[in-house]
Amino acid sequence: MPKIKTARKTEKRKVASRKEWLEARMKLLKAEKELTRQSDEIARRRQELPWVRIDKEYRFETDDGKASLADLFRGRSQLLIYHFMFGPDYKAGCPSCSAIADGFNGIAVHLANHDVMLWAVSRAPLAKLQEYKRRMGWTFPWASSAGSDFNYDFDVSFTPEEQREGIEYNYQREEPVADISSPATGIGPRAFGPMSGTDPLTYTRERPGVSAFALEDGVVYHTYSAYSRGVDGLWGMYQWLDRAPKGRNEETALWFRRHDEYVENDEARMTNDEGASKDCCG
Repeated sequence: MPKIKTARKTEKRKVASRKEWLEARMKLLKAEKELTRQSDEIARRRQELPWVRIDKEYRFETDDGKASLADLFRGRSQLLIYHFMFGPDYKAGCPSCSAIADGFNGIAVHLANHDVMLWAVSRAPLAKLQEYKRRMGWTFPWASSAGSDFNYDFDVSFTPEEQREGIEYNYQREEPVADISSPATGIGPRAFGPMSGTDPLTYTRERPGVSAFALEDGVVYHTYSAYSRGVDGLWGMYQWLDRAPKGRNEETALWFRRHDEYVENDEARMTNDEGASKDCCG
């Protein structure tokens, strides 16, 4: 397993009087309110995107047996799918996706009671997903898309040939990746590939994302997808860190692990000299 070390900022912080702090806080509050209003406007624009009819038949393996995309709605009219990076060659789920998914248990029940089903979907066989789900203590629904084109059609899985030619991800074309040791793979894949039981190139043939669907009159429609930093807002841990005094504090390290892999002894923590990527794919 690669080693990483928690980043520590050393710059001295300004110490001010309560009055000075309040003046600075009120200026920040104005900017926060503007950001909130902008976020509301972007959410409105997301909901106004046109819908794309899904005519292709996708099949999934679930705890309850085989299912179609429409079956995943479970009687609701809306479906959110988190594209969890867990390829068929992985031994364990992506650490980044695992950290994001740690927040799903608490919200899935609320969404389900508000006409929205939340699922994770991965290409690994269902038995692997079930075993990992038990290890993590998760209860949210997780389906395998093994043998289906679903991940490929929604731009979160890629073939080795596509990878060599340069894949289309997050609505832009990436440079071809020619070699496993290439810097193009990024520190994230070089760390998280081995942590997932595979090599960096195999690891990055899966990518993270979220997709939204609607079910109307028996027809499924694709309404929205986001990838890479586009799923940042779903990562509860980061939303808390953004409000902590030192923020994400990860300029020089990939610091997080799966929730059952942390140790209290700093000397046993993973160390790495290279800078962190802003997402799990470098």
